[in-house]
Amino acid sequence: MTAFKPLVFSGVQPTGNLHLGNYLGAIRRFVALQDSHDCIYCVVDLHAITQWQEPAELIKATREVTAAFLAAGIDPKKHIVFNQSRVIQHAELAWVFNCVARMGWLSRMTQFKEKAGKDRENASVGLFAYPTLMAADILVYRATHVPVGDDQKQHLELTRDIAQKFNNDFSDRIADLGMGVEMKVGEEKVNGFFPLTEPLIEGPAPRVMSLRDGLKKMSKSDPSDLSRINLTDDADAISKKIRKAKTDPAGLPSEIDGLKDRPEAENLVVLYAALAETSKEKVLAEFGGQQFSAFKPALADLAVAKLAPIAAEMRRISSDETYVDGVLRDGGERAGVMAEANMKMVRDIVGLLNG
Repeated sequence: MTAFKPLVFSGVQPTGNLHLGNYLGAIRRFVALQDSHDCIYCVVDLHAITQWQEPAELIKATREVTAAFLAAGIDPKKHIVFNQSRVIQHAELAWVFNCVARMGWLSRMTQFKEKAGKDRENASVGLFAYPTLMAADILVYRATHVPVGDDQKQHLELTRDIAQKFNNDFSDRIADLGMGVEMKVGEEKVNGFFPLTEPLIEGPAPRVMSLRDGLKKMSKSDPSDLSRINLTDDADAISKKIRKAKTDPAGLPSEIDGLKDRPEAENLVVLYAALAETSKEKVLAEFGGQQFSAFKPALADLAVAKLAPIAAEMRRISSDETYVDGVLRDGGERAGVMAEANMKMVRDIVGLLNG
């Protein structure tokens, strides 16, 4: 192999209540990438258990995320859809990477600091080592590209650091075994076993905020169901939540500057722009000067048109557990073949004698 074959990998945690932010920030992009790349999409259930999950709910949520993938338009025949725990090589490579990554690298991960909070001594080792498992998820397939949002950029940078350190630590062994692949690092061409995975960032990913507080991200953990649009919501629920979305007394401005210090107004404009696949400027050119009493019904109609068919298809797919489990099983088998082929070479490189 003289170059890495382009391959996209990404995953979504099965923690229940997928919402509009998950769809706009991740799932919709997954669907679009199918037209230009070979793709592997994973329901990352091993990541989910870094914090306590009720087992029955975890199983349900794993199927729900799978149904969302399929309902949104991901093709499980042309690409691969599976749940992480079916492919044991993810965990095996994660252990190798635990021995390559440095404690200092993991200690700087902002997501661990946020999730662990002040009581870090009681956080699980899994939560601390989460980024090395994420690196293994990507690199066990030697994936070249990952669609990422702002909250995952640091983890992808760590994935690149781990790949580069592995390549450097075992450079002689990789060369002796003839397993090197040509890649470009800066201006220099070098050989390595793992690619330095690139982020796929196509324009600013919409940062979807709560419908009740424009300063907070839309979240499944918000106690108010009115704060989010769930992917399982029907047309009536979607319309009701948008009608009740928090706004301010002023009307919509005609220019972007008019949204400054108006987080709820900006959030609704962002939602419209994202759903219509247009810009905030064009939304304001159309609706500037109008009151929210006119804008909200237009936004509700758009959201229903885009989301209600996905919600209905999700419900239909979710009701057929045999089909969903079959998709995951088939995807896991195909992913496992790819992962094992790469892990055999990793074992040879590292010197693990089990062939």
